Amino acid sequence: MSGTGGAIDGRVAVVTGAGQGIGREIALALAAAGARVVILDRNPDTGAAVADEIDGTFIAVDVTDPRAVETAARTIVQANGRIDILVNNAGIVRNTPAESTSDEDWSDVFRVNVDGVFWCCREFGRVMLGQAAGAIVNIASMSGIVVNRPQPQAAYNASKAAVIMLTKSLAAEWAGRGVRVNAVAPGYVATDLTLKGMSNPEWSEEWLRSTPLGRLAEPAEIAPAVLYLASDASSYVTGSVLVIDGGYTAW
Repeated sequence: MSGTGGAIDGRVAVVTGAGQGIGREIALALAAAGARVVILDRNPDTGAAVADEIDGTFIAVDVTDPRAVETAARTIVQANGRIDILVNNAGIVRNTPAESTSDEDWSDVFRVNVDGVFWCCREFGRVMLGQAAGAIVNIASMSGIVVNRPQPQAAYNASKAAVIMLTKSLAAEWAGRGVRVNAVAPGYVATDLTLKGMSNPEWSEEWLRSTPLGRLAEPAEIAPAVLYLASDASSYVTGSVLVIDGGYTAW
């Protein structure tokens, strides 16, 4: 990947789950840095709205469907000639005690958070390997490193730990072929999902008390880290996990 500094001008970037929250801010940041952004999202309303906002492209895709991901990759290459950046942001959580977690809930979390990330890495990674150039950024979580409390979420924690190891595995496997793979591990971010959790006084009090900075992150505070890892500014960075948690894992 050519260029200087952190510029990604003219590069083709794909962001999953970019219809809202962190994904939307990532799409905005990449577009502001000059990338041609393609948004993949299950929701045609929010996904298309963000694409319009940044003069990008929207494709309705369920990342848990490997054939749909394959088709999307082919469509993007046909339209743009290449794919330079992939950000795997789509994810879900189920806050259920382990002993009462249903088979369906466990499977749903892993299908989106792990299978979906792998399907996208595999399909878009094939394109990048063919180019001998590309950068993948997976959105993991501090929950893949520590068990945050007090909410029960064994499936989510395990899935994000899997994303971290998948990131390192692909980074090691593809480093000699021009493709870098890194992850960002956010702490509590003021997305709709987290704000819903904040309505539980027991949860919100513990979350803020356990975070040295004493507040939630704004989604826009996560996007610059993704931009860094997607750009040539991080040309010697691969297999790394950049934790952005307000200090939560420092205690």
